[in-house]
Amino acid sequence: MFDIVFSVLALLVLAPLLVPVVVVLRLTGEGEVFYRQQRVGQGGRHFGLLKFATMLKNSPSIGTGTVTVAEDPRILPVGHFLRKTKINELPQLLNILAGDMSVVGPRPLTPNEFGAYSPEVQAAVARVPPGLTGIGSVVFRDEENLLRGQRRVEFYERVIAPYKGALEQWYVARRSLAVYFQLICITAWVVLFPRSRVVWRAFPDLPPPPPELGLA
Repeated sequence: MFDIVFSVLALLVLAPLLVPVVVVLRLTGEGEVFYRQQRVGQGGRHFGLLKFATMLKNSPSIGTGTVTVAEDPRILPVGHFLRKTKINELPQLLNILAGDMSVVGPRPLTPNEFGAYSPEVQAAVARVPPGLTGIGSVVFRDEENLLRGQRRVEFYERVIAPYKGALEQWYVARRSLAVYFQLICITAWVVLFPRSRVVWRAFPDLPPPPPELGLA
């Protein structure tokens, strides 16, 4: 019920922002407005996740594939702004209305990313709908910069992916309306104050991050 109410209200309130974004994307770059990518949903079912188009059409087939890094040359000029402000994620409100996603949940994964998780993490993530935001989205809101200066794919697979999995297991084990509303409020806060560490104060029992990430 809250997913439907929040997504409808958000679409109405954000319409004055979303319509100009659609026009700008249509007239710039490659002329694409939306990007649809297969992601793994509840029960392991695949669905087409919607985003505003911020990268070249064939991005998954070049460079670092599905791993995006800071100053990635595949990102279109207006795409940098949309990604930094997370506006590119807002079309997922339509996925929520379609029942593919929730407002809060694990980060929606590509089949390759999902396959890289351990069977235990896969089972936990598949139990609940993926979310527009969630503990993984908040903690890794600056993931592209975390990959700066690293051997990107290797660092992602060795350090980032396992910790993401631990965070999602933490969320599934504690999923409740209270955590749902907490994460919505924390998401709004860190969008306004990106350097805030409020998530660590709100959830002191989060799995400790690897020291290489420098998060906590």
